[in-house]
Amino acid sequence: MKWSWKIGRLGGVDVFLHFTFLLLVIWIGLAYWQLEGTVDAVVRGVGFILALFACVLLHEFGHALAARRFGIRTRSIVLLPIGGIASIEKTPEDPRQEILIALAGPAVSFGIAALLWLVLRASGGIATSEMLSLGEGSFVQRLMLINLLLGAFNLLPAFPMDGGRVFRALLSLRLGPLRATRIAAVVAQTAAVLLALIGMRYNLFLVFIAIFIWIGASTEASLAQAKSVLAGITARRAMETNFEVLAPDDSLGQAVTLTLDGSQKDFLVVRDGEVVGVLRQVDLLRGLHDHGKLCRVDHVMQEPPARMDVGESLEHVLETMGTVSTGLLVVSEAGRMAGIIDIDNLMELLRISKALQQHEDSVKSQ
Repeated sequence: MKWSWKIGRLGGVDVFLHFTFLLLVIWIGLAYWQLEGTVDAVVRGVGFILALFACVLLHEFGHALAARRFGIRTRSIVLLPIGGIASIEKTPEDPRQEILIALAGPAVSFGIAALLWLVLRASGGIATSEMLSLGEGSFVQRLMLINLLLGAFNLLPAFPMDGGRVFRALLSLRLGPLRATRIAAVVAQTAAVLLALIGMRYNLFLVFIAIFIWIGASTEASLAQAKSVLAGITARRAMETNFEVLAPDDSLGQAVTLTLDGSQKDFLVVRDGEVVGVLRQVDLLRGLHDHGKLCRVDHVMQEPPARMDVGESLEHVLETMGTVSTGLLVVSEAGRMAGIIDIDNLMELLRISKALQQHEDSVKSQ
């Protein structure tokens, strides 16, 4: 995700922090300073937020570990002010697996709350239900309560939250993934509108959550539509076989000439038949600005792009394309480079296939 910084790698999963999280920490610190005017108050307020997001991180690792149980890798976890996002490499084909993966996160939150309740009970510090509050009480008591709320809130059937994913998966058992996703997205966007209306009256933070839900539901619905259109099509059909490549010791001036002579924007960098990097247009422009036309390509190129087999489904290609920064994939056949797929020609194929499918549907309905 853009504007995120990698803060570590746990269990094989990269953990990122979005810059807006830092804004939240600063805002919390200033709010406690204005309320009490002491450094101790600021430390307590910021410390509670950091503890909360440690719990959010564990919540997301619940999803990651459940996905790993079914052989699905988690690419990354991003922490934002509204929570966390675990990016798994693909949606399980079996809706039952998706249900278990979705429920794993809230299960972790409820488990943390139960553990903190045991700590409070053992120490004699637990309050009565009438005295429970997020604004008052001990650090552990407030953390217990917010984990209960976190688990419960994520179970709301608002896609793409955990409850919404469970709802979509249950619908998929009878209706199929595309129709189920469309229904779940409509329900989620309806819930987002209601949440935004409530937020404008009582708490503006709910408006931000509503926006997140709306955008997430729209994205998931579009992705499901794209996967449906691309079903059964392999990488061989989408790949380009007529493309230019550069050598590591070529100059940026040569890349400029190739760019102006054709429509290609990004170039594979090849040495002795092996792909050693990729020169994106943004890298070319930055290199020209910083070093001029005589700069070598290997001074500004990026790491080699991901590789896909010619028989790989375009559904998988689309999912992979969404996780790479290069916007370019190498297509291999029998271990050798056979072509490339970039985001532009993939989207063009998607638009053509969608138009053809819509034509076929209109013919059938007549």
